[in-house]
Amino acid sequence: MGKLTVLALRAVLVALAVGSVFVQAVMVPLLAADLEGLDSEYAYLRVPVLAIVVLGVVTVQVVLVCVWRLVTMVRRGTVFSPAAFRYVHIVIGALVAAALVVFALAVVLAPGEAVAPGVVLLICGVVVAVLGVALIVLVLRMLLAQAVARDVEATQLRAELAEVI
Repeated sequence: MGKLTVLALRAVLVALAVGSVFVQAVMVPLLAADLEGLDSEYAYLRVPVLAIVVLGVVTVQVVLVCVWRLVTMVRRGTVFSPAAFRYVHIVIGALVAAALVVFALAVVLAPGEAVAPGVVLLICGVVVAVLGVALIVLVLRMLLAQAVARDVEATQLRAELAEVI
């Protein structure tokens, strides 16, 4: 990966991290204030919705940190090692957790007339999309495993060749 690509990716990661902190520090309190004005009929939604938003942002932040670490490993040339799997596993887990959090939002909003049924269906579509991304990362993990195995095999063959020579 070139220096410019790494720099561009890190700039995007920083922008996303700053945005997520902004959401936690500014937008969540504003959302909480807006939800205080709900009718008493929908007041039960306040705490679950706020908790779901905060947990969703945390899952995004976990993914950002892991991707940062993986980019660092790519830059150092150490990404094809067993250490990379830890971060990939965390990303997969965070994506599954994010899908569960979004599904919890659909479950919280489904009963009653708080939102239209189509909105709940759209939220479920987001769940499927996030799970799809998790599956893509899982496939990429399998490719990483193959690359690590090939790297180990190449190292062993070089060592055997060095012994022969």
